Amino acid sequence: MQPFDFELKTRIVSGPDSILRVGELASELSAKRALIVTDPGIIAAGHVAIAVAALNKQNIETAVFDGAHENPTTADVDAGLVVANDFKPDLLIGLGGGSSMDCAKGVNFVYSCGGSMKDYWGVGKATKPMLPMIAIPTTAGTGSELQSFALISDAESHVKMACGDKKASCRIAILDPKLTLTQPESVTALTGIDAISHAIETWVTKRRNPISLVYSRESWKLLSTNFNTVLQQPDDLEARAAMQLGAAYAGLAIENSMLGASHALANPLTATYDTAHGQAVGLMLPHVVRFNGEKFDSWYRELLLSTAGNKGMPNPESGAQGLADFLTSQVKDAKLETRLANCGVDKTKLPELADGAAKQWTGTFNPRDVDRESLLSIYESAW
Repeated sequence: MQPFDFELKTRIVSGPDSILRVGELASELSAKRALIVTDPGIIAAGHVAIAVAALNKQNIETAVFDGAHENPTTADVDAGLVVANDFKPDLLIGLGGGSSMDCAKGVNFVYSCGGSMKDYWGVGKATKPMLPMIAIPTTAGTGSELQSFALISDAESHVKMACGDKKASCRIAILDPKLTLTQPESVTALTGIDAISHAIETWVTKRRNPISLVYSRESWKLLSTNFNTVLQQPDDLEARAAMQLGAAYAGLAIENSMLGASHALANPLTATYDTAHGQAVGLMLPHVVRFNGEKFDSWYRELLLSTAGNKGMPNPESGAQGLADFLTSQVKDAKLETRLANCGVDKTKLPELADGAAKQWTGTFNPRDVDRESLLSIYESAW
């Protein structure tokens, strides 16, 4: 049995309209000044105004930083830090997708501990206690609300830095499925595929353990059986709630198991070609499943047993091949590309991408060892 050290540091508050409780919950954390980290789209959707009103009702002074971008960079963190230094919050709130929550964590690292974002690249680098945080996801994707990691890209090199510390864990995660109703169709597709990739990758990593497997399995059951519903019936609140909870469970699985080669292969595509993360990881995932299945097919069959009998789900006996085919069909249903050639990727650049993928931390947790040559072969199969 794989050793593990599990502590759930984040309180989960779930249900429709639970965003209305943010003021009450912030008061329980003794907050007087809250900084909301978000993006202009979330403001336009009206979610920030709701949160600000709830906070003000509890006499909590509020400021808003709306400079979080997709794949947040050190520049985003630095811009947020300027606002934090001026406002001097005692609580941070990440309101939006994974980018807003990660940016809020990045601001928290530097505001609380000093230095620059690069100083926290790695694990356990925080030098002081950090401000309490509340995460309010508006997508069903990264599961950042239940992770102690922030993924921040270097603004110059575009290298993604995984900055993790238990002190960065959010104190409270508010899961309000109504907030996901305002997502554009493309965001629903990209974040849903990302969440599904988390469920599958965490199921087979070298660090998989009894706790991570519970969350991986439950996230897979929720995500795989509800993804097509939210694509075809975007107003189905029950399916939205299932996707949001599934993404959160997958975040807990990542926290306890890490990720694998699909993310190692996806990150260079985002850095080099600005490929959306959900597109990149969704395209690479079926090929990685087939690659891993040559040695770990029984693990994939075991995962498929949890959804056996559900309409449209693969037969468990089909194993890795059946799962890979199912994932490809889901990527197609999400109106995403299934070949690198259709994403503007130059085939002659695949060796360079493989060089980058071989340097990714997540690849070290893949159940089947990967190196530059094996990663290149997976890129070639996806091209």
